[in-house]
Amino acid sequence: MIEARELLGPASGARDANRKRMLVEIMVKADRQSRIAYRSGLSQASVSTAVQELVAEQVLEIDRTQDKVRGRTTPVRLAPTRGVAIGVDISHDHVVVVARRVDQRHDKFSVQQRGDGANRGLSRLLPMIKSMIGEAVEETGQTLDDVVAAGLSVPRMIDPRTGRFTTPVLLPWHDYDRPAEDLTEHLGVRVAIDNDANLGAMAEQIYGMDEPAETVVYVKATNGVGVGIMIGDKLYRGHRGMAGEIGHLTIDRNGDVCECGGRGCLDTIVGSESLVAEVRRSHRGSTTDNPVTLQSLIEKAHARDAVCTRVLQDAGRTLGIALAQLCNLLNPRLIVLGGELATGKDLLLGPCMQELRRYALGGAVNDREGFTLRLSQLSPYSEAQGALILGLRARKVEEFVAD
Repeated sequence: MIEARELLGPASGARDANRKRMLVEIMVKADRQSRIAYRSGLSQASVSTAVQELVAEQVLEIDRTQDKVRGRTTPVRLAPTRGVAIGVDISHDHVVVVARRVDQRHDKFSVQQRGDGANRGLSRLLPMIKSMIGEAVEETGQTLDDVVAAGLSVPRMIDPRTGRFTTPVLLPWHDYDRPAEDLTEHLGVRVAIDNDANLGAMAEQIYGMDEPAETVVYVKATNGVGVGIMIGDKLYRGHRGMAGEIGHLTIDRNGDVCECGGRGCLDTIVGSESLVAEVRRSHRGSTTDNPVTLQSLIEKAHARDAVCTRVLQDAGRTLGIALAQLCNLLNPRLIVLGGELATGKDLLLGPCMQELRRYALGGAVNDREGFTLRLSQLSPYSEAQGALILGLRARKVEEFVAD
């Protein structure tokens, strides 16, 4: 059986580097040659030639299990290969680990999920995360020695120049900045790290749609609101990794003070703690049957609780106003709502779309011109799946071996 570590080793020249870029994208997702060319940045002629050569070398194979549809060619995938890719998502109140064989012999991701998150203390999570990784890898039929790539998703800004938290680092992350390094030591492969909304956008672009869209915005709305922006096949991170932080847009100049030091930020209005607190205030001090989490608030809204329904719909309207400003700036083709708030489904989506149409330029949100606002089809695993993609793509940029 082929070893993925050998395929992902340092390249000895431009030809090997191009092959590696292509192989990484096939490990991310078995796909048609035209899409592999698009994702790898290579010409279709280069991909076609390399595929023919690697099929002859029994490194790649054409997936004959899928018949040609409307003239489309069948996907290219790896021949049976030893190698596993890992994605880890550390949120405030949960951890998700996904694992997948790079030859994709099993279509589904192996998933482990726990209810403890960063709010319980980051350093305390490491033993649990290591155990979850081991369990997820075991489900793939391979071992930790077969892990060839890993990525980590965190709900904080990451400086793309350094791979470290962008300062100032907000609670509870301010006293621990080594999660990627600690997992690197455990796995023996470099663990790439990025912001959770960024990685959610990456997963939606690759796994969440049949045909890639040119501009995709992924909104993660839970404790706060963050946005990931894909332009073509590239993440837009900004100079210091602070792009897409719409949770810190000022919505109410006289509103509550935010943890960032601002006042009236979107996070202070539609963040989970703010929504739960609003329901409690409406009950005039009564603690009877009050929701204690965003999830319980949403469940009560779906059960037609009048107060919870109103709070959730108002959150959708406020989010729509913020997204309208983003649409006027970026003119995205697709906006995907993810995170815990998105489990409100139509109670959130309808009011959000209503305000989006009211405040955005008509041409920017015209569905007849291709604009779409929808719920994530990958939640709650999109961030972890994006981390897996990040880990694999990080292997493309290793240095050449001297000829």
